[in-house]
Amino acid sequence: MSEKVSAHKMQEGHSREMLSHVDHTQLKPYATWEDIQKLCGEAIEYHTASVCIPPAYIRRVHETYGDKLNICTVVGFPLGYSVTRVKVAEVEQALADGCGEIDMVVNISDVKNGLYEKVEQEIRTIKEACGSHILKVIIETCYLTEEEKAAMCRAVTNAGADYIKTSTGFGTGGATKQDVELFKKHIGPGVKIKAAGGVSTLEDLEMFLELGCDRVGTSRAVGLCREREGI
Repeated sequence: MSEKVSAHKMQEGHSREMLSHVDHTQLKPYATWEDIQKLCGEAIEYHTASVCIPPAYIRRVHETYGDKLNICTVVGFPLGYSVTRVKVAEVEQALADGCGEIDMVVNISDVKNGLYEKVEQEIRTIKEACGSHILKVIIETCYLTEEEKAAMCRAVTNAGADYIKTSTGFGTGGATKQDVELFKKHIGPGVKIKAAGGVSTLEDLEMFLELGCDRVGTSRAVGLCREREGI
């Protein structure tokens, strides 16, 4: 095997390893079934960690693709201010429709009001509804102070959620290196990190994975890897 071919194989392996940590995402409000099918086909071909799709598409995707896909969806999205009972109902319906993972948005107003215990209790309630299914908690860092971000790290940890997630991608900003580093200082050992929002280059993806993120949410990763590595 030539050095050029060997290097290409190594790059291809690196790209596929990165994609195994990607929640391949399509959450645009005007996403068509054709858009969702394209997403799912890419996720199956490149073995992404999941597809993250609107709740309204879960049942159709599950019936179409079955166990070929790990389906992730969003709850209280993107503004977070649904009441807890409504968020629980969203979780229950999503799981019944075939979803495997839940990304919930905290009540950002409660965070800004300093009602950290209330936010923690909501996360705990949602995790109970999720059971053994993975729960990722979106705290929407672009709206929070450093103190509030640290408080959310503690709330997510204490409530028993599986991941803390930076952003919805619909706020005024997305994931940053600084926020991931802050998370690492304040989360408990059982909590993983998901970066999302504005992850638009392979350099972004590589940076967040090297920083210790277990998941990255983006719609662009498959296309970028295809373009650079020819996979």
